[in-house]
Amino acid sequence: MAQAERVPTRPIGPGGPEVSLFGLGSWNTWDRMEFDDAVALARRALDAGVTLFDVAHYNMGPHAEQARTDIIFGEVVRAAGIARTDYHLCGKLWLWEYPTTSFEQQMTTSLDRIGVERADSVVVGDYMAPPDIPRIVTDVNEQIRAGRFGVWGVNNWVAADLQRALDFAAAEGMAPPVFAQLKYSIARRTMAEGPFYRPHFDAGTLALQASDIFEGGILAGRKFPERKIGADPGGIRDRIREAADAVAEIAARYDATAAQVATAFCLTNPAVSNVLFGVSRIEQLEDNLGALRLATEHGADLRAALDPLWSDTSINADGSWA
Repeated sequence: MAQAERVPTRPIGPGGPEVSLFGLGSWNTWDRMEFDDAVALARRALDAGVTLFDVAHYNMGPHAEQARTDIIFGEVVRAAGIARTDYHLCGKLWLWEYPTTSFEQQMTTSLDRIGVERADSVVVGDYMAPPDIPRIVTDVNEQIRAGRFGVWGVNNWVAADLQRALDFAAAEGMAPPVFAQLKYSIARRTMAEGPFYRPHFDAGTLALQASDIFEGGILAGRKFPERKIGADPGGIRDRIREAADAVAEIAARYDATAAQVATAFCLTNPAVSNVLFGVSRIEQLEDNLGALRLATEHGADLRAALDPLWSDTSINADGSWA
């Protein structure tokens, strides 16, 4: 593939700021790198136009072992000489121990660790029990009024809970979620493209922030990753592994890599505001950047070739994974 163009921007959601089409995730990335390599990666990303950094703190929940992720990120951007005004910080508010650990506590911890005064956007999720939607929306808006961040989104929420949040925010004159961070890949599409979230995307109520696009590396050619990877709602991982061979074959037709195909697929969806991926080497970043040209030149044909690989069709009536 030819050298990648500079990464463009899109609004993160209705009324939201412009963000880079690509964003760097933090899970299992910064903590696996040599510090100097991380600094070089952050600098190269910014030079290429990747200005969105999704940075979560992991004091709680199933990923608590990565408690230093946000600390490392803050050290990296300072060492890289990246000014706070030069990047969009997308944080996380977790519901695993909420409200015992409040949103105010979570934001204070994370911002102090990174060494900044505010984030730009925040994603709220995940949850293991039925959430108190009015309280969540109210507490998020308190943090917005306090200047901790400007806009917010949801992370893999049940579609019915999303609707309740939108309705409550509208009724109370509060800021609603404007984007949804969803697991979205060649083989995992129903939540984003089915009848649960798509009406919101089509209506312009929400934008889509695509995450876990490589399914832990499986769709990028590492069918059995050694590192810890994300959850498998819907139980389709074996089918995803089967799909990985077809992705590699399709990539070869376009003189592309599997990672470029997986990324370009997301770019063919007009609802996508930005695509998150994790990289731990500059070479991986450069490879992913090549997806821009692939999507521009072959997007429609590529999606048609990939459509048979859609695996997840088992979703409950409320929009949750079966």
